[in-house]
Amino acid sequence: MPGTMRGAGSQQSCDPSAGRLMQIGEAADRVGLSIRTIRHYEDAGLIVPSARSEGGFRLYTQPDLDRLAVVKRMKPLGFTLDEMRDLLAVLDALPTADESDRPALLDRIGMFHTVATARVNALREQLATAEGFADTLRRQLDQHTPDH
Repeated sequence: MPGTMRGAGSQQSCDPSAGRLMQIGEAADRVGLSIRTIRHYEDAGLIVPSARSEGGFRLYTQPDLDRLAVVKRMKPLGFTLDEMRDLLAVLDALPTADESDRPALLDRIGMFHTVATARVNALREQLATAEGFADTLRRQLDQHTPDH
């Protein structure tokens, strides 16, 4: 049934706190990724469906979609699959980390934040350059079009 989980060799019912289960097509639509991309991320070990139907269909929960959203946001910033995997592991560990492990985990998140911020700023600079070029072309069109 749709509540069946496939874990490390055992089957158990899906955690009801995870919410309703969605097939991969709905998950793809809700996150804004293609089915092929989600399967690629699964093959890369970034996401594992929370459950499988008796027919073997992948079933995703809202926490799975949240995880996919993290990956989706990292991709345009040029993070590698290994870096994505690393950050996801840190995010997974943080809620249950004891007080002695928490500072190191937060430090890792801080390093990812620093890198992400630097990459966002570089993208802003690229965008400003691209917008300047488009404006230059617009001025050329305006200047040399007979109607203007």
